[in-house]
Amino acid sequence: MLASLFAAVFTTALVSPPAANPCLEFDALYTRIRDQTIDRPSALARVRELLPQIRAFYYAHGGTDTPADARGFPLHGYGSESIGGINGSGYQPDGYDWFDGYRSQGHPAHDLFIHDRDRNELDDRTGKAVDVVSITDGVVVAYSPDWNPGSGLRGGRYLYIYGVSANGIYYYAHNRTLAVKPGDVVTSGQVIATVGRSGKNAAEARSPTHLHIMFLAIGDDGYPRPRNIYADLIRSARTGDR
Repeated sequence: MLASLFAAVFTTALVSPPAANPCLEFDALYTRIRDQTIDRPSALARVRELLPQIRAFYYAHGGTDTPADARGFPLHGYGSESIGGINGSGYQPDGYDWFDGYRSQGHPAHDLFIHDRDRNELDDRTGKAVDVVSITDGVVVAYSPDWNPGSGLRGGRYLYIYGVSANGIYYYAHNRTLAVKPGDVVTSGQVIATVGRSGKNAAEARSPTHLHIMFLAIGDDGYPRPRNIYADLIRSARTGDR
C-alpha cells in the first residue's frame, strides 16, 4: 500500500508542469510591440497584467531589492568618460513612445563608448570583449539573441531587465553576446552581455562601438516611460569598480 502511494506521488511529481514563467510571456509580448503586430490598448493591458506576476516570480526565485546607492556602472572597467555627448546631452526623449516599437523616434538613452578604433568589438587596451554588467538586481524579461548582419532590427542583440526595486525596465542594446535569458534573476554587477556592434545602425562602419542604455520607469498606470538616468550613471561610475 505504501509502495503504491509512493509510486503515485513520485509519478505525479515527474509529470507536473514546471512553474509558469511570466518573463517568457513578456518577451513574446514585446516582440509583438516591437514589430507592431499588436495595438497599443491591448499591449498596455497585457503589460499591466504581467508586471505584478513578474514581481512575484522575481521574489519567489530569490530576488532582492537593490539600494539606490548600490547600483553599478554598466561597463566593466569604464566610467563616466565613456558616456557620449556633453553632460548627458545624448539623451533626447522627444517623440519616443515604447509602444511605437520599430517606429519609435528620439533617443531617450545614453550611449557608452568603448576604446575600439578598428571596430572589431574588442577593447584596444586589453584585446578582449568588454563586459556589460547589470546596473541593478532584477529579472530578464526580453531579449534578442539571434541578430544577424542585414537584419533591420535596430537594437541588435538586446536585453530588457526589470529592476523591481526601481520599478522600471533597463534596456541594453547592440551587444556582441548575451549571457542571460528571460526568467533569469540577476544581481547588480553581474555580467549579462558583452559590448558589440549588433543592430541596423550600430553595425555600420561609421558607428563607434558602444552600449546603448535606456531606463523605462513604470508609471502608476503601468505605462513604461523613459527617464534620464545620467545622474545615476555618474554616481555609480564614482563608486564602481574601475
